[in-house]
Amino acid sequence: MNEPSLDQELQQLQNVYSVITEFVIEYSFQIAGAIIIFLLGLWLASKTANVVAVQLQKHNIDITLSNFASNLVRIIIIVMVTIICLGKLGISVTPMVAAIGAASLGAGLALQGMLANYAAGITIIVTRPFIVGNTIEIKDVSGVVDTIKLGQTILINEEGEQISIPNKHIVGEILHNSFAYKLVENKFNIDYQADADHVIQLINDVLAAAPAIYQDKKPLVGINGFNAIGIEVGVRYWVPTTRYFEEKYHTNLAIIKALNQAKIQIPCPVKEIHLQR
Repeated sequence: MNEPSLDQELQQLQNVYSVITEFVIEYSFQIAGAIIIFLLGLWLASKTANVVAVQLQKHNIDITLSNFASNLVRIIIIVMVTIICLGKLGISVTPMVAAIGAASLGAGLALQGMLANYAAGITIIVTRPFIVGNTIEIKDVSGVVDTIKLGQTILINEEGEQISIPNKHIVGEILHNSFAYKLVENKFNIDYQADADHVIQLINDVLAAAPAIYQDKKPLVGINGFNAIGIEVGVRYWVPTTRYFEEKYHTNLAIIKALNQAKIQIPCPVKEIHLQR
């Protein structure tokens, strides 16, 4: 087989150069215009998103909802600008939209769980059953809301542990929201011969002197019931969620000290054993 001559190789290079030159001459303005439009679109998307975020914050809209709305506006503008740029280059977006729709259907079937979390996240952000900083309890899991994302909500408990809950397990479930505080409930017995009014007053004094106890929700102390051991006294008060156990243990110690100083005894179960000879 004869090798191509130098003249043929030069002719091929000339043809390639001609094609590239024609392409640049014909489409250079379209390409430059598309790049300029896209860069302007990115700038416009960023500015518009910032304006939306500032306006929402001025109207005291929750920060999570503000971030979601501003990011959504940014994405919509970028998508619109991308479509305009493709049209500027002579690329039809109709087949792409059809392909994206088909791919989305397949991906939706494969990622139902993830999409369910995203849908639930949007519901949480829009309806706002809780916000960052609230104390919530779902399915015996509780903590302070640290972050609300589209796919999951992150809680922080008093130990500093991070708890991630998929949003689909929040929407539709029974949700307890005690905001920034958590309820402490205690019960103990006193002897039937003890002065119940005096005991209740002692505990109320202890709770009133504790600076961390939330006084806007008045602590409750009273007789919770009666049993074979003695009179059951119930104590209920609210403390900051982030210091729940610290304040509970501190208050328990103050209560037992006050009872001991007043010579109030807490009875214990006693079993009598009779030996017969």
